[in-house]
Amino acid sequence: MNTDQIIQISYLTLMGGAIAASYFVSQRGQMGKVAQQASIWGLIFVGVIAAAGLWGDIRGSVAPQQSITAGGAITLPRQSDGHFYARLDVNGQPITFMVDTGASQVVLTQDDAQQAGIDTDALRYLGQASTANGVVRTAQVTLGQVTLSDVTLADVPAVVNEGQMDGSLLGMTYLRNFSNIQIKDDALILTR
Repeated sequence: MNTDQIIQISYLTLMGGAIAASYFVSQRGQMGKVAQQASIWGLIFVGVIAAAGLWGDIRGSVAPQQSITAGGAITLPRQSDGHFYARLDVNGQPITFMVDTGASQVVLTQDDAQQAGIDTDALRYLGQASTANGVVRTAQVTLGQVTLSDVTLADVPAVVNEGQMDGSLLGMTYLRNFSNIQIKDDALILTR
């Protein structure tokens, strides 16, 4: 610590002490109430510290994350919206996909395609796909490297959707690389 920091800490300690002393003097007739309020604030402080220390466990319960089981199966927990999501590295960039067994292909949004290093301005949107929102134009691409947990695949075929999408879809051109796709206890389990 340098001299300026020591001076600042001393100043703040003196100011805090002066404020606390003036508060206690003004409340000298109600010390029981002051002690009660101090204990409430102390409990709030301890609760915040405990929540910060346990955040990893709390987050795992509130928003479970994908994991690999001992047998190598990848488990994707059902999220609060009822869907299953997978976080994959596409060309070294993390992208979240909604798992869609009804989609025949891997479908990237414009933003996710750009994040994966695809020049969306140079794409030729020659294909079409029927969606719940109607027919949209698509462009064929090949994803150099796609990694889900410990499974890495090269040259994965995909399309970039020219229309608006809430997120990218992990369809059957990727999912067919797993020998078993199972839904059990609010989790989608992918086995190689």
